Amino acid sequence: MGRGADPRGAHRRDNEAVTDVRTKLERLRESARRVAGAGGPPPRPSRRARQFDVLVALVLGAATVYYGVDNADNVVVRMVGDRAYTLARPSGTGGMAFMVTLAAVASGALVMRRRYPLAVLCVVTAAALATPQSVMRLTFYAFVIAVYSAAVYSPHRTATLVALPVSVALVGTSGNSVTPIVPNEYIALLILIPMAVAAVGLRTWKLRSDEGRARLSVLEREQEEALRRAVEHERARIARELHDVVTHNVSVMIIQAGAARTIMKSSPALAGEALLAVEAGGRAAMTELRHVMGLLTTTAEDEAADPDAVVPAPQPGLDQLETLVGRVRDAGLPVELAVTGRSRPLPPGLELAAYRVVQEALTNTVKHASGASAAVTVEYGPCRLRVEVTDTGGRPGTGTGSGRGLIGLRERLAVYDGTLSTGGRPEGGYRVEALIPLETP
Repeated sequence: MGRGADPRGAHRRDNEAVTDVRTKLERLRESARRVAGAGGPPPRPSRRARQFDVLVALVLGAATVYYGVDNADNVVVRMVGDRAYTLARPSGTGGMAFMVTLAAVASGALVMRRRYPLAVLCVVTAAALATPQSVMRLTFYAFVIAVYSAAVYSPHRTATLVALPVSVALVGTSGNSVTPIVPNEYIALLILIPMAVAAVGLRTWKLRSDEGRARLSVLEREQEEALRRAVEHERARIARELHDVVTHNVSVMIIQAGAARTIMKSSPALAGEALLAVEAGGRAAMTELRHVMGLLTTTAEDEAADPDAVVPAPQPGLDQLETLVGRVRDAGLPVELAVTGRSRPLPPGLELAAYRVVQEALTNTVKHASGASAAVTVEYGPCRLRVEVTDTGGRPGTGTGSGRGLIGLRERLAVYDGTLSTGGRPEGGYRVEALIPLETP
């Protein structure tokens, strides 16, 4: 027989999808917290942003270095009211080297203005404080860009709120600070360029906001879909578990109750034993149902509120096959149990799957082969576990089945890469065989 669908792969894909969606949502929330002012890791600018910063640093560096070289040995006369002030600029080779160094340091630091905005602000502020008042253009524009970058890109909002006013105050109140005079022909550019930058920035922000909202909606839909698939798989698993528990015990109880009704007048003592078996089967069914339902309804809050609550019994395993076979024998079905090979501890889920194979096969024998006898073989091999249940065939029973039990068994076994083979035997009867790979001990 062919293997059933592999629910383990489906569960894994669902879990991976849920994890991926949650990771993306967490990234979006982290971005929102960063925009709102929360701290976080250093930003990682894109390749295009890094290229733009390098270009800005090169252009500003070239302009300021040229300004420093061109104005060496010059004297500046500045009018303040009716008085004229003479400002001497650095002269000689040393003065020129000093101005070129200041321009290169202030402009070169802007390359890292997105990655380390506060560090860049500190470096440019130090360069501005060291700049002579007669050549403030060397570092003034770099300082303006550094202040803007710290305000926009720094994830450390508290430190930024402290550093920005301190830097502006130091540069604005220092004895060396004189705001550079802008030539009249550049005033129009100073008005239009910020307006253009603001318009482009506003448009970019709107596009990114729309894109972020669309991405968030897609992620939420993906999460809902992944959760829906996970819930469907979980419902199917619970349905299989309830089917295995209820079908076996109720089938045994029906057989016992029918036998008790038949012999009640002629053999009251035997009828009483049959009714005791019905009672035992009912109790076993209720115990397993409580266990399954308890696993579904128990939450961490319940455990914390009632730490003395009764812990549900563990799910049945191969060590409880004797009890299972005994209940079936009490129902009137002769069953032989043989365990071969060296038994060893196995994963609880694997043992439960093997137990359910035996349970389902014996239940089908009770329902569909009245008067037959059955044999259960459990073989521990070095690399696999073989579970076989055979019966000799008998009178067709009154029970009818939908085949879901065997389908559920195949899905259980597929989780552990196991296979299930079913079919008639040449000498009569029916055979169910499960092969489950085991890890080499």
